[in-house]
Amino acid sequence: MTGAARTAWAALEGALRARQPVLVSYHGRERLVCPHALGRKAGRAMLLGYQTGGQTSTGALPADPRHRWRCFYVDELDQVVPADVGSPWGTADNYSPSHPFPSVDEVTLAVPRDEQATASSVR
Repeated sequence: MTGAARTAWAALEGALRARQPVLVSYHGRERLVCPHALGRKAGRAMLLGYQTGGQTSTGALPADPRHRWRCFYVDELDQVVPADVGSPWGTADNYSPSHPFPSVDEVTLAVPRDEQATASSVR
């Protein structure tokens, strides 16, 4: 992992553990994302995030919250910064901490399903 990717991973891990949304820039689009899981696919670091605002490649965010999940390669994120303090945490009922990504080789860290779980229960 490059230095920039390590820095992004650390910021995402901190946000995931604290359940804090982040602003990311990915492929030229600014997105407001709630990190839910970090892992690896073919050796590359990946983020599973629930997008609550910002731009998408298809226009508006889907009306159905179950369709707001996004996978990002961490080394393709141009920026990761904490969102405004008032930005709420978002998730959807189709999140599964035991299998958060559609296809990854390894899940490193995932938010538990229980919204009231403590940061120590993040695996």
